[in-house]
Amino acid sequence: MAFTITMLSWSVLEYGEEIAAAGEIEHAMEAIKWGTDYFIKAHTHSNVLWIQVGDGDTDHDCWQRPEDMTTSRKAYKIDAENPGSEVAGETAAAMAAASIVFRTSNPRYSRLLLHHARQLFEFGDKYPGRYDRSVGVAKNYYPSVSGYGDELLWAALWLHRATGREEYLEYVVNNAFRLGGASWAISEFSWDIKYAGLQVLASKLLMEEGASLHEKHRSTLEQYRSKAEHYLCSSLNKNKNGGNVRRTPGGLLYVRQWNNMQYVTGATFLLTAFSDYLASSGEVLHCPQGTLGPEDLLSFAKSQVDYILGANPMGISYLVGFGPKFPGRVHHRAASSISYKEDKAFIGCMQGYDSWFGRQKENPHILVGAVVGGPDANDVFRDVRGNYMQTEACTYNTATLVGVFAKFDRLEGQPQISSC
Repeated sequence: MAFTITMLSWSVLEYGEEIAAAGEIEHAMEAIKWGTDYFIKAHTHSNVLWIQVGDGDTDHDCWQRPEDMTTSRKAYKIDAENPGSEVAGETAAAMAAASIVFRTSNPRYSRLLLHHARQLFEFGDKYPGRYDRSVGVAKNYYPSVSGYGDELLWAALWLHRATGREEYLEYVVNNAFRLGGASWAISEFSWDIKYAGLQVLASKLLMEEGASLHEKHRSTLEQYRSKAEHYLCSSLNKNKNGGNVRRTPGGLLYVRQWNNMQYVTGATFLLTAFSDYLASSGEVLHCPQGTLGPEDLLSFAKSQVDYILGANPMGISYLVGFGPKFPGRVHHRAASSISYKEDKAFIGCMQGYDSWFGRQKENPHILVGAVVGGPDANDVFRDVRGNYMQTEACTYNTATLVGVFAKFDRLEGQPQISSC
């Protein structure tokens, strides 16, 4: 959830004009504030953050609509004795990024977000620890594979962007290697492993302010940029010795079978944003197998967008509600169940499985705007409710596309932006 808000905020910061031109800026800001309002309520003390409600085991044993929900609603927190630097860092990043979004339109709220962001970052840094050890019920569903180094660096960089304070940049530079930001070369970007996003954001700072930066800062940020370029080159199939992201026969980036689309949408955002950074600075991307200009990055990003929207071997749009053909059996309890307004009879856990989960029919509700997990390595997609690896939808799949869609909407009709 926090990653969703961070990326939605970044999308607005990069492409606010384009989103506004599409008539969606108020909706985007409402969505961000919905998330940050929740985070404010969840941050009940400087060193206390409530991070989860319910648990995956009981949730997955039950297929109920929200109106009838009977599963456990126990809440779990992190604190000084039970730390969780990943979720504290990511929530700090979300609030810091959102504070920039609201700086002009709602300055008081912006300052409140910044206050919480600073406290959460200090909490995550002062009491380091993995959140999935403190909150054991999270581990089976949202394990922390990359640890918390990326989240702390990510939070510090967003706080620097929001405040301009040198201390946060010093943190990013001084901990660049200890926390992996300038040493980890990664070929995926996700809610858990966000080194590539951190490295692209550091590259943006370098490209914008490189000449005015202290030599020590500049040289370290160059290391961040080299790792960002590894990620971008791997997505563009321009690294050597197998250091590239696989692609399906239809041309979709393919990282792994479970919700692969999250990696595609994340890559599409970073490629699009970096294309703009290159264009603004008059630079190019140097890869082991060739030099690419900003138009090359944007062209490949468009090929991924086009695939998502239906230009793929199955002719299906993976953005629910868009186009003539899209997933109709999304793995989603509320979408698959008839609403309370239509049937006020209580639906129990097992009854929901019998009545709704196993039905062959399409869902009674269209989950408009959701991006599902997507096809397998051979471009094959099975629109089956129980096929959760492919039909489950996640908010962070969609958040990374909002700004990208807005940009391409504005560019539509310009011939130089063509699919690879």
